[in-house]
Amino acid sequence: MFNRLRPFGPAMPSPAWREALRAACGAGVGLLACEALLWLVTPGAASGPVLLIAPFGASAFLIFVVPNSPLAQPWSVVAGNSVAALAALGTVALLPDPRLAAPLAVALAVLLMAALRALHPPGGAVALATVLAAGDPAFPGLAFAALPVAAGSLGLVLAGLLWNRATGRAYPFRQPATSSAHGTRDAAPDHRLGLPPEALAALLDRLRMGPNIGLGDLTRVLDAAEAEAAARHLQGLRAAGVMSRDLVTVPPDATATTLAQLFRRHGFKTLPILEDGLYRGLVDQSALLGLTDPAATAASLARPVTPLPPEAEAADLIDRLADGRQQAVPITEDRRLVGLVTHSDLIALLAARLRGG
Repeated sequence: MFNRLRPFGPAMPSPAWREALRAACGAGVGLLACEALLWLVTPGAASGPVLLIAPFGASAFLIFVVPNSPLAQPWSVVAGNSVAALAALGTVALLPDPRLAAPLAVALAVLLMAALRALHPPGGAVALATVLAAGDPAFPGLAFAALPVAAGSLGLVLAGLLWNRATGRAYPFRQPATSSAHGTRDAAPDHRLGLPPEALAALLDRLRMGPNIGLGDLTRVLDAAEAEAAARHLQGLRAAGVMSRDLVTVPPDATATTLAQLFRRHGFKTLPILEDGLYRGLVDQSALLGLTDPAATAASLARPVTPLPPEAEAADLIDRLADGRQQAVPITEDRRLVGLVTHSDLIALLAARLRGG
């Protein structure tokens, strides 16, 4: 009996109360900002009624509680709510009786939102609220779709963008990268063995999960799962066991001519910069391409690369080197360079692991 009733119980895990507080405060601030915007753009608002409409509460919930949901994205919010209001206004014009117009308006709103790829559940409430409000003699008619619906939806989106980013959430949500770090259409090396974005999109469509999770977030989940699996497979392997220790380094004032000579002599692609024994960055061979000033120094050509400690796990090294954005990972201890892990070191590590070595 209990198992039969179980599907009717809570389906979500226990909330992280810090995240719940962040979302709750955001929803309140967002609605306050929305009301302020409507007050500014509405003639005679100072002496009029409250300008918010009930569906905005549901829109605020999505934007601030689940900002990564496809249903909460800016296009879905603004276009979804607006087209729902227009659908309701058109329905009321044809069917003055709200008992008939209300269900038809909601159905039409769903179809239009789907056609515009702007599914937004509060849009159904907007359609219903529009039909019910249309009987009021003071109802503004077609202008209702612009003010408060479209303007209020836009205000919520702007508030959501500012609040979510200020509190560490990505909004609008992430889209899959369309090019690699090298500016080509190839996927990054660490993504080439997985399913391409179009295959993942087709999978979401086949499982009817498209409105529930965005393609970018699905990719992040899969990447995290693969990284976790790799970390377990390589458990126990540390940077100290694979790094190069006998390093060729340069001072910050090394000239481009000196750098070119060292790259040719040793065949390296990266040289670490040391100053008084402390790590100051890496300079890549590619920094010399097209360089017209032979007096340029290593310090001016370097790019900051955050080092890792000797106890860093192999999985951390893979994360840094597999996407093609950097050539080496500096290993430091108390800010002093103790080693360097390159692509060659990483390949040797993985080859040894495959051989069972």
